[in-house]
Amino acid sequence: MASRGYDMTPTMYSPDGRIYQVEYAIETVNRGTLAVGIRSKGGVVLAVEEKSRTLQVSNITQKIFQVDQHVGIAAAGYIPDARVQVDNARFFSQSNRINYDEAVEIETIAKYLADQSHRYTQYSGVRPYGVALIVAGVDQKGSSIYMTDPSGIYVSYAAVAIGANSDDVTKFFENNYTDDVNLEDAMTLASLAINIKNKDKKNTENIKMEYISTAEKKIEKINKNDLDTIINNNIQKYNKQ
Repeated sequence: MASRGYDMTPTMYSPDGRIYQVEYAIETVNRGTLAVGIRSKGGVVLAVEEKSRTLQVSNITQKIFQVDQHVGIAAAGYIPDARVQVDNARFFSQSNRINYDEAVEIETIAKYLADQSHRYTQYSGVRPYGVALIVAGVDQKGSSIYMTDPSGIYVSYAAVAIGANSDDVTKFFENNYTDDVNLEDAMTLASLAINIKNKDKKNTENIKMEYISTAEKKIEKINKNDLDTIINNNIQKYNKQ
């Protein structure tokens, strides 16, 4: 194996300039279930694919987290790692309120989490976080979405997908997303993106979705019945896809 001996620690570069443990962590993300984030004129939308077990309480979302009233995170990859990062983000957000008496900016949280991820690529005896995060919310600058990954990068997006089939979903967004989409259109796009490999494009059985409107600046969960209504009212716009 080309990686033999060079993947024992995240502090070692291979002769061709690669850090294999970081690449392994990114592959963990690519094998996770899909998560998407979309920015619209009316706010931001976070959606994930979750297939519940038979006796599992299905109305509890496992992969979308509230950080503050105005900030949410969707995760793909190794979800226990996501919980740790979300707890860090919550502590950081509340500390910002105490110290500065104002809500933390979305980019500030994304940078903080990216710095945490990067730190775990610099020390022997630890492993990189095996999760990518979509950090979305509405602050004094407006609505914004950032993606962080195990390498420690953070990038701003208008629409982004992480996890399995993310490349196909990205192409779907490139063909269908426009800057003037409203909140309901964004919800419809998110649902269609998660169902991109399914024949039934209206199926919402395995979709969990939350949104933050620019008016309320508060994260809200959308129930299945409301989501079904929104999709039925807006899906004709994207039928050609």
